Amino acid sequence: MDWRGRRGSSNIEDRRRQGGGGGAARVGGIGGAGAVIVVLLALFLGVDPSQLLGPGGLDGPTSSTPTELTAEDRAEGDFVSVVLADTEEIWTRVFQDQLGRTYRPATLVLFKEATRSACGGASEATGPFYCPADRKVYLDTAFFTTLHQRLGAGGDFAAAYVVAHEIGHHIQNELGILGQANRIRQQSSQADSNAISVRIELQADCLSGIWAREAAQTLGVVERGDLEEAVNAARQIGDDTLQRNAGQRPMPHTFTHGTSEQRSRWFMIGLQSGQMADCDTFQTDDL
Repeated sequence: MDWRGRRGSSNIEDRRRQGGGGGAARVGGIGGAGAVIVVLLALFLGVDPSQLLGPGGLDGPTSSTPTELTAEDRAEGDFVSVVLADTEEIWTRVFQDQLGRTYRPATLVLFKEATRSACGGASEATGPFYCPADRKVYLDTAFFTTLHQRLGAGGDFAAAYVVAHEIGHHIQNELGILGQANRIRQQSSQADSNAISVRIELQADCLSGIWAREAAQTLGVVERGDLEEAVNAARQIGDDTLQRNAGQRPMPHTFTHGTSEQRSRWFMIGLQSGQMADCDTFQTDDL
């Protein structure tokens, strides 16, 4: 992906110098093997970590220790800022062209180890997520290393897909889809709630496919192999793959994000179509 030296976004809230309070966040009081399983299942692109962690949510540290940013930290921050700026340019145009609406950008919070959000704690362990209550994406860029080394999804465009997917949740929030879906989830059985969550996530994957299409066709920043990196990332973080990696047999009734095949296919739907109307995962029986 051609990103170096390009314009960044002004909608970055950088909390990384605050550090993580001298210790990792506690994941809902769960420890040992249970925490590992929760982390693997919640590792990628959740709307709100507390949905997977239960009533205890995610308890962050009570104090913070100032920390210095490394050259790698600064480069990763610049990368995220450029990707976010691209999403802003793309969705401003798509909203106007397809919806006749003005796009209101999200804020992206960069942090190290742990921080707080209006949805509760944010932690390196739970991965990136979007909080609809404050309209912010939360991201510890250490997740990019996890994405590459533990999940087998390397490359800068795979990392950019992470950002684009979370912005997909912001788009859902702007359109009222996310709030309505989550209200229905709260009144549903666990199995039905999980099924709705899958539709939320697959729609965000489809919207990230639209972003990838526009990045290639209108911004011209997509390089050889980039799209394959994004498709591979979508495959590597399917619920069935994550459960196998956690040493479990895949249990479809527990899926909250969709299978590897579903995630990559909905990304491709957005990539090939470019139309938001084709990303309506709530009106189809063919997920």
